[in-house]
Amino acid sequence: MTQTRQMKLGAFLYPYGHHIAAWRDPAGPIDASINFPSYIELAKTAERGLFDLIFMADSVTVAGGDNESLRRLSYVAWIDPFTLLSGLAAVTSRIGLVCTATTTFDQPYLIARRFASLDLTSGGRAGWNLVTSSNPNEASNFGLDKHMATSERYERAFEFAQIVRGLWKSWDDDAFVRDREACVFSDPEKLHVLDHRGRFYKVRGPLNVARSPQGQPVMVQAGASEDGKNLAAETAEVVFTAQPTLNGAKEFYDDLKSRVSARNRDPDDLKIMPGFFITVGRSKDEAIEKYDRLQKLIHPEVGVKQLYNLTGFDFSGYPIDGPVPDVPPTKEGSSRTNLLVDMARRNGLTIRQLYERIAGGRGHYQVCGSPKDVADEMERWFVEGAADGFNVMAPVLPDGLNDFVDLVIPELQRRKLFRTEYSGRTLRDHLGLRMQ
Repeated sequence: MTQTRQMKLGAFLYPYGHHIAAWRDPAGPIDASINFPSYIELAKTAERGLFDLIFMADSVTVAGGDNESLRRLSYVAWIDPFTLLSGLAAVTSRIGLVCTATTTFDQPYLIARRFASLDLTSGGRAGWNLVTSSNPNEASNFGLDKHMATSERYERAFEFAQIVRGLWKSWDDDAFVRDREACVFSDPEKLHVLDHRGRFYKVRGPLNVARSPQGQPVMVQAGASEDGKNLAAETAEVVFTAQPTLNGAKEFYDDLKSRVSARNRDPDDLKIMPGFFITVGRSKDEAIEKYDRLQKLIHPEVGVKQLYNLTGFDFSGYPIDGPVPDVPPTKEGSSRTNLLVDMARRNGLTIRQLYERIAGGRGHYQVCGSPKDVADEMERWFVEGAADGFNVMAPVLPDGLNDFVDLVIPELQRRKLFRTEYSGRTLRDHLGLRMQ
């Protein structure tokens, strides 16, 4: 690892914040999940902090599923992230705009068109986070009686990504001549028809959106299973991952970079950015006080349901202060399940202690302390080969993001680990990725 490298940073925006009790914190707006002006404020704060990108997750089902109690206890609706980022593109000028869209319940041509359009209208700042949808409740919203098996979802995803990337190459950079005098709008020699015919899809093309200043949107992926890592090695340029330990993160980093090399790709063409749940205060004691305040707001039903959401296992029939039971593997499979069960076994946690442990990070690494404490941990992961950067997860919004920008960013800059100004205009510029 050389000292000339600098961290890549994503601002992972989640309604209210990443702590499961964040919506109950009186410091934030009560309608944060649907308050567009609040999102504008967050985007401008992240850009002020010189973040590489904003990242937004998504689900195409109501949070809590059929559980009426949970729908009463926690927020269940938010703004579609793609629509949201389209609006935020107009009030920002540099920061990258990345959101999630599923390959299981959408169509390649439509995804290619949407993200190419966002890329064009934002001046080359778009990225697509490819997911296959792990929540089984989503299937019933799309005419399916049950969720597709993991293997089929990933087989579709490989083909889906191939089509989208092919469609993004429909036009050369100089395909549009726009010669009014000669009445020539485009050069037909610089148009490429995909004409894809595969196992799951037939897509002719071409895409009816021109190329953007960065060529095509950045491909992002978040899977950590074997299928997910293979998909990332084949298609991704950025990977977000949940890694609760430094050693586990280093193993994941080395494994994924080696898979990239095996596919004749430059390992530096893939940036690995683990999620970091960060509670920062001007002192460690202040940070702990902030965190403890949120922990006291966790409703037990919400905590138990959070474990179900992450593992697919129903803990509600077990004593909440008893040991974590054996959790059988699910048909869908989940790398996050293994992480949480291993954490419980390693630390002898009860069910309550486990959901309290992951109430903010949901299996991601958690840091709580002063600006120096946070920067020390980020530097350790970065220098020791566990990360190329981080997806920053604020416990509450907007205060948590403001705290990070005002307290941690200057400390990282002082250590020359992070930029002091944007040097480029596109998301590829920020991430140091080659144009596609």
